[in-house]
Formats: sequence, C-alpha cells, structure tokens
Amino acid sequence: MSRLASRFRLWPVIVAIAWSVLAQPGYAATSITNGAAFLDQTESLRTTDHPRFVQMLAQIHQEAPRLTSREQWHLRYLDAWETMFEGDYTKSEVMLHEVIDHSGDAGLAAKASALLLTNLAANRRYEEAFALANHVTTWLPAVKDPQVRFMLLMNLSQMLDIADQTDLAIKYAHMMEDAVPPGETLCRPRSLQAAALFNAKHLTSSSPELQQAIDTCVAAGQPILANTMWLVLSSLYLDENQPAKAMALLDRIMPSIRTNHYYPHMLSAQVQRAQAYAKLGDDSNARTAALAAVAMSGPNDINEWLKDDYEVLYQVEKRQGHLADALAAYEHYVIQDKGHLNDISARTLAYAATQQHLLVQKLETDSLSKQNSILRLQQALATKAVETSRLYIALLLVVLVSIVFWLFRLKRSQLRFKQLSCLDGLTGILNHQHFVSEAARALHLLEKKSGSACLISIDLDYFKQVNDTHGHAIGDAVLQHTVTICKQHLRTSDLFGRLGGEEFGILLVDCSSDQGTAIADRIRKAIEATPVDVDGSVVSFSASFGVACTDTSGYELQRLCREADAALYRAKRTGRNRVITDAEWAFDGSLEA
Repeated sequence: MSRLASRFRLWPVIVAIAWSVLAQPGYAATSITNGAAFLDQTESLRTTDHPRFVQMLAQIHQEAPRLTSREQWHLRYLDAWETMFEGDYTKSEVMLHEVIDHSGDAGLAAKASALLLTNLAANRRYEEAFALANHVTTWLPAVKDPQVRFMLLMNLSQMLDIADQTDLAIKYAHMMEDAVPPGETLCRPRSLQAAALFNAKHLTSSSPELQQAIDTCVAAGQPILANTMWLVLSSLYLDENQPAKAMALLDRIMPSIRTNHYYPHMLSAQVQRAQAYAKLGDDSNARTAALAAVAMSGPNDINEWLKDDYEVLYQVEKRQGHLADALAAYEHYVIQDKGHLNDISARTLAYAATQQHLLVQKLETDSLSKQNSILRLQQALATKAVETSRLYIALLLVVLVSIVFWLFRLKRSQLRFKQLSCLDGLTGILNHQHFVSEAARALHLLEKKSGSACLISIDLDYFKQVNDTHGHAIGDAVLQHTVTICKQHLRTSDLFGRLGGEEFGILLVDCSSDQGTAIADRIRKAIEATPVDVDGSVVSFSASFGVACTDTSGYELQRLCREADAALYRAKRTGRNRVITDAEWAFDGSLEA
C-alpha cells in the first residue's frame, strides 16, 4: 500500500490563477454611452463581482446591434469566457475559435488563444493544449499589449507545469514578473513559481518562495490565490508530519474558503483535515471528515484528492477492525490511483508527442530546403561537362544519405520513447498500465493452450517508516534493491511490473501453484536476508506476498488480481513477511471476505 499522501494538488493553483486573470476592481455602469468602455468595465468584473458581470453582459447584449464589429467580437469573447466558466467547454471552444479565426483583432485573438489553453487543459485534451502552447510561443516577440503578453506568459507557464517541465514553467513565471501590466500585481507570477516548485518537490513549509507568494496574494486582495497557497503550506505540514500545524492552519482559513465557495479548495481542505486527524490518531474524526469529502464528490469523479481520501478511510477502517469497510475503501483507492496514473501518463505522452511532431515538422522543412537546393544545382550542372555531372551525383548521394541518417535517428528516437513509456522511471520494470495489458495478453494465450500461471502481489512491509526514518532517497534505493532481488529469481518469460508506490506484481507463465508459492517464498527470504547499505545506512526490510493461480482462479486477470490482493491483505493482517496463496485465502479467509 502506498504511503498516506498529503500533497495538495497542482490543478487548483492552475485553475484558480486562470479564472482570476484580468480580475481588476470593478465599478458600476448604469448606462451604455461608450460600448468599448462598457465592455472593458464588464470584463474587469469577471471574478471580483461575477453576478454584476453577468448582469452587465445581459445589458450589453440588448445593445449588440449598435456595437461596432470589434466590440461585437469582444462581446463574443466575454460570452465564451462565461460559457467556459459555467462548464460547457465544447461550446466555449467553438466560440473561442471563431474569435481567433475571424475577429481580425490580433490582441483579442491572443487573449482568446490564452483562454483556449485553459479550456483544453481543463478538458484533458493535453496534446492539443501543448501544441497550441508551442504555437503561442512564436507570438510572444510580436505582442505589444502588456495585458495580453501577461496572459500568454501565464498560460505558457501553466501548460509547461502540467507537462512537468517545471524549470521552463518557472522561467515563464519570472518573465511575468518583468512584464506586470498596470493594475496587476505580483500575486499570479509568484503563485505560479510556487506551484512549479511544489510540483518539482522543491518546496518545504519554510521555503521563502511560498511565504512570499502568500504575503503578495494577501496584500493584493486575492483570496482564492491566497487560499491556494495556504493549502499548499498545509499540505507541506502534513508531508513533514506536523498534523497539528496543518489542522490549526485549516481552521484559520476555512471561513474564507466557505465564503468564496471554490469547490477544489473545499474538497482539498476536507481531505487534508481527514489526513491530519488520521496522523493525530483521531480515527473517529478522520473517518467523519473523509466521508464528508466523499459526499462532496460526484459518483464518477476521478482525482487525486479522492485517492488520498479513500486511503485515509482504508487505514482507519483497518485499524478499527472493520475489514469489509476497509476492503471497500481499498477498492475505491485502487480505482482513483489508476485514474490518477492514467492522467499523468496522458499528460506526459501528449507533451512528448507534441515535441516529436515539432521534430518531424523541422525535419520535413529541412528536407524540402535541401531538395530545393538540389534542383537549383541540377539546373546549373546541366550546362557543364561530364566531369561536373559526376560531382553533382556525389553531392546528391551525400544529401540522400543525410536524409536517411536523420530519418533513422528520428525512428530510433520514437522507438526509444515508446520503450520508455512502457517502463517505470525509477525501477526500469513495466509500469502499471503495461504490466496489466501484457499480463492480460499472456493469460489469453495460456487459456488457449490450457497452460497454467501464477500471479504474485508483493507489498513491502512498513515502507512508510523507511521513508519517514531514512528519507525518500533511501526509500528509492530500497525499491530498486527489491527489483534487483526479484529479477534474480525470475525467468525471461515472466512479467514483472511496479503497480504503484511499494507494490509490485509478477506473472509466472507456465507455472503451477506449488512452483509459484515456492518462487514467492524464495524471493521473500532473499529480501529478508539482504538489507540495503547506502552510504553507511543499513536498512533491513521485508515483504508480504499474495499468490493466485489459474488452476483455482481461472484466466481472467481481474479475478486473479482480486484473489492475489486478498491473499496479500491476509498476509499483512496475519503478521507480514509471509506468503499466502489464494487457496489458503479461500479455505481460511472466507469469513473476512
């Protein structure tokens, strides 16, 4: 089981900053004497006084026939913003494209493009968002409007942070600091810097960058962004095992969170409260807070807050001895964890695919340029003697070899990227998604030839204590050491993957139940007998194993996983550092199941 995560997520920072763009202090307008000025006033009220913004938007619509062409496109842009604010991303996207393609106003088109970046990212269309971000980058040198430039820099920083390109995200946030337009403050750029540092795990509760962002946003009268930074600080307190400080901070900022009624903040604060109670040993209040967070969410919601929340419920129910409730919470946790990992993979793949596409475009452009040079050379050589023609042929061959060489490098790069996307970055074995797909394929082939296989679920015992006591660097070394030990006992035909955190899975192909149990026990003994020695720090650890085999559980991967996880859960519950098979679970664990 992965450690109890308390990290506040990056997405509320991005969305909060995006919705607060151009949020200047509003002022009333009772009549429309100047359409352009009225539209500017309306735009300034979008997040500071949203009801007034909606009222003024309806008022200007009554005057729409009298507006100039540019004013009508400005109104169209504001309509797209409000449509997106209401959650209709598809309709808003169509309206934004109309502004970009047909308004004829470069500044308005740039603002619409910046808003479209947020639209695509919020709708998880990452590849399109990153492609647009690359396109927007080419506009920056020509943008003279300070407000538009500020918006473009902000959205570029956000997109790069989503793609885990945190160094570039921080660079664009610094550029924002140097390009703050009139009426703006340093709140947003400093919030983005803190968000990128947090995403890169370079923040602590005492980091000056975080405190500077908090102080700036409080002074600027930006409660949503200030609350975002406070919640980051609370999350860091939880990471640093200071639950009392986290609880005190949550109590202090909750009135502001309730007043602004920003859903991501409300959900995150509730989950953090549950985590703090759990760390303080108050299981009753932890369970109450966690269930309240579940009640706030939709039935089909998938996000990392709910993953953390269900992990709290699982730990609490397990400590209280409520095994059925613990198992139910664990199942929800697995669903949320898988969804979160899939979203991370989608962002990473989309960013990499966009970069590959740019590489291909550059290669095609270079190839066309070379081909044009060859044509001009052919025309010149047509008037020369045979000796000069031989030189032309030689040059042509050099160019063709160069093209083939670049195409070869591109193909090799693509193949390497495909390979890396299948592997876990830390351990080098299959990641969760590809382990599941390869295991399902292997079981399907085994079923056709009536072969047998065993699925082993492995979970390191008390791994959280290793991280808390020795640090994450030692924890990573323990994970890598475990993988090395397991590989020594596996065949090339066996599948080995990291399922998440300290959890691993092994599919032993053409293996009986007795053989699978014996292999699992050999690995268990090897892990127990081989401590990790890193820079003089010797860490002894053990692991628990659950084994499920096709001769008792069938060839369906989902059922094998359930049986192996159930056996692993029993191994954990009965003392850890042991191997339990699905047959033992079915015989002796039917009551708990």
